[in-house]
Amino acid sequence: MPLVAPSLLSADFTRLADAADMLNRSEADWFHLDVMDGVFVPNLTFGMPVIEQLKKLSNKPFDVHLMIVQPERYIEAFKQAGADILTVHYEASTHLHRTLHAIKQSGMKAGVALNPHTPVHHLEEVLADIDLVCLMSVNPGFGGQKFIENTYKKIEKLAELRQSSQTNFLIEIDGGVNLTNASKLIDTGADVLVAGNFVFSSSNPIETIKSLKYCK
Repeated sequence: MPLVAPSLLSADFTRLADAADMLNRSEADWFHLDVMDGVFVPNLTFGMPVIEQLKKLSNKPFDVHLMIVQPERYIEAFKQAGADILTVHYEASTHLHRTLHAIKQSGMKAGVALNPHTPVHHLEEVLADIDLVCLMSVNPGFGGQKFIENTYKKIEKLAELRQSSQTNFLIEIDGGVNLTNASKLIDTGADVLVAGNFVFSSSNPIETIKSLKYCK
């Protein structure tokens, strides 16, 4: 059974408290929070103050995905804001090993995200330091994009690396996740499904989250 992490990126930003209440009542496992700086990706979202306020409304883990340059500058700030898992992009982290260790030393779980064009073998030297690998199945920056089919091959390769390296990081899929592809993603090796538009555009988000949770 997968973990389901609805992305607040697709929620109505004028009603984030209502979105948090809905997720609390649902079978969602995590809150997925996308932080964008307008530099690493061509969009701006929310930062530490919004996450800090949302944390007061929920006791579920906060899965914070940093789509920003120089993420190492903000590790402690996101810890204080309420992040439980902090994911940085391979493409934005010059000293990835150091950054991963700093995240863990702060008391959070450490994740690494890969853009669609980045091969999974680039993580071979740090697999033992990673708690979660987030495979972007759309180009990062905006919600509602079409799922990139090559993601299945990347999951297979990453699952093989996990087995051969005897590590136990989670494989998370972010972008274009819905009931059409959820079962195949899980069968291929995914552990965590991030769903934004599919959940928040639904007429019954709680049932939609449940359908992803039990899609097998």
